[in-house]
Amino acid sequence: MGYGSYTASDWSALKKRKKLSESSTADSIFTSKNTSEAYSVSNIGIRESRDSIDSPQAIPVIIGFDVTSSMGYLASELALNSLNKTIMNLCSGTIIRYPHIMCSAIGDCKSDRSPLQATQFEADIKIMEQLTELCLEGGGGGNDGESYNLLWYFAYKHTESDHFEKRNGKGCLITIGDDKCHRSITRREIHRVFGDNNEYDLSNEELLRQVREKYNVFHINIEKGSVHDYQVLSMWQELMPGCVTVIQKKDISVLSELITSITALSCGISREKVMTAMDNETVKKLSRSIAMLGKNEKADKKRLVF
Repeated sequence: MGYGSYTASDWSALKKRKKLSESSTADSIFTSKNTSEAYSVSNIGIRESRDSIDSPQAIPVIIGFDVTSSMGYLASELALNSLNKTIMNLCSGTIIRYPHIMCSAIGDCKSDRSPLQATQFEADIKIMEQLTELCLEGGGGGNDGESYNLLWYFAYKHTESDHFEKRNGKGCLITIGDDKCHRSITRREIHRVFGDNNEYDLSNEELLRQVREKYNVFHINIEKGSVHDYQVLSMWQELMPGCVTVIQKKDISVLSELITSITALSCGISREKVMTAMDNETVKKLSRSIAMLGKNEKADKKRLVF
């Protein structure tokens, strides 16, 4: 998938058709009460990002976001502001000329009915259309973690791209949330969620080793101003040194700039160029976030160093 191109006028028309405004709530944006078969990973064989006349050198970008419990505000921010701004930034041609974007709703495979949903890779307004068709289950088990690792498994096992197969290039995968990640995915969980038969459980370390063959993988931790923030960040930094950053909940309005910056760094654009593209107020809010990326000495030296 991934034909056509994204325009601001298409987004304006979609907002008008769906009656979306800054006052729209998560419930009014995401009206699906059940997971669509089109986005349930148990029904998906392979999601493809292929070159086309419109996108002759497409690069896959996956944005996964936590939809458990009180995280509806994150989905709303993405739907109303951040994802559109991110797409417009990426499609400007200064970072990625031909991005193919997939969105994924992440839950908890230990408690939720539909712990992972995934749209198609798209390059036009279907990105936003499909995003708003996802179901916000709002679950989560209160078990000290969510299943961000399901997206790593899916990206490795169930996505294909010409960027990887033809050019040996890596896409960009970003997860966003405010909790820890469960330490592994069991064989039973893999079968229940994806319908796949795996011979053994998969640790996060093994999952990351696999998915990093195809994608540069990052995580954005949303800080809420509690002691839990430190515990969550410590877990992520130990697991993915140099590839984890933070954004404060009160600064969620600049999430698009952070996603764009991570994607730019992933594609080899310098930190200095990334920062100079921001206005002064955004730099103040995100200077710590950008500085955290690629700075941990424990980072795998085979990965990009920014």
